[in-house]
Amino acid sequence: MSISIEMPKYQSHKQVWALKIKAIVRDGEGENRETDGSAMIIPEEEGYEPFKVDFEYMRKHKPQVGGYFVQYEDGYKSFSPAEPFESGYTRI
Repeated sequence: MSISIEMPKYQSHKQVWALKIKAIVRDGEGENRETDGSAMIIPEEEGYEPFKVDFEYMRKHKPQVGGYFVQYEDGYKSFSPAEPFESGYTRI
């Protein structure tokens, strides 16, 4: 018989950099050519240029429009859907 107890809860207090994603343009999209699997992320907030993410980022995080590109203090880059990001972080 297995007894299950709830895991400990944790509250985040990390500071991160993040941009909401307006659009994602995959490498080679609309073109008849080989692709490297990378993509350009177009931020929703004005004043920020589109930037490239590599194949590994796309494969691992599967970013979606409306979510957030997130970078942690140690340089690690991730993706967060809008609801958990907006309910867990406040802009400073």
